[in-house]
Amino acid sequence: MAMRGIRGATTVEENTKTAIWQAAKELLKEILNRNAVDTADIGAVIFSMTDDLNAAFPTAGVRTLDGFDLVPLFDARQCAIEGSMPRCIRVLLLVETEKSQREVQHVYLHRAAKLRPDITHQK
Repeated sequence: MAMRGIRGATTVEENTKTAIWQAAKELLKEILNRNAVDTADIGAVIFSMTDDLNAAFPTAGVRTLDGFDLVPLFDARQCAIEGSMPRCIRVLLLVETEKSQREVQHVYLHRAAKLRPDITHQK
């Protein structure tokens, strides 16, 4: 087993707790599903959000998912870069896996798929 980083991003249409929590949970579930990751194999999950999202912490929503009671979760702000994608949530999971780095599937949902056009064929 090796420690691997799995990246992902999504966007929300509005700055509300419900929208942020739903987006964070959807993104995390999709990453876990595509990579066959069990929560016991997660070392940490780091979320970041753009400055225009301040209604809720993504981690608070994720904490409600089964198996995430012991997973270390962290929230951060993204750099406010002119012209960057608005209302965007990004995530980095550090996981123990048998997969090689090439086999890991990074997940970009909704408008965030534009961030990584080289891998959007995955969904």
